[in-house]
Amino acid sequence: MKALYEAKATATGGGRSGHVRSEDGVLDFDLAVPKSMGGPGGDKPNPELLFAAGYSACFHGALQVVARQAKVDVDGSRVDATVGIGAIDGGGYGLAVALTVSIPGVPEEVAQELVEKAHQVCPYSNATRGNIDVQLSVV
Repeated sequence: MKALYEAKATATGGGRSGHVRSEDGVLDFDLAVPKSMGGPGGDKPNPELLFAAGYSACFHGALQVVARQAKVDVDGSRVDATVGIGAIDGGGYGLAVALTVSIPGVPEEVAQELVEKAHQVCPYSNATRGNIDVQLSVV
């Protein structure tokens, strides 16, 4: 693959409770472990939150691309991503993702087709396919 863009970020400190900074300085903040995982929670992000934001934005972009190609208006659409983390069989931790897509004014079968096509185009979907469970739903 020839990269069209590369993002670079560095983590320091305590891992999930450390600090992240992108090479260009656009991202530069502390992280916090969520309360449900034994941390302080609060107003600091965590890796799963960042992954959910990235996946939802990327998938929404892919949805807009396939909709343009199909000449379907998806104005007002949205993609909600839920990223879960938990222990997996054999040790370690794994992720699961649920993407919920809303495309107002588009018939459900057309919306479902667009979502399936977006799932084939989206770089996050391609990176996770076969590695983590990704559930798609259209509402």
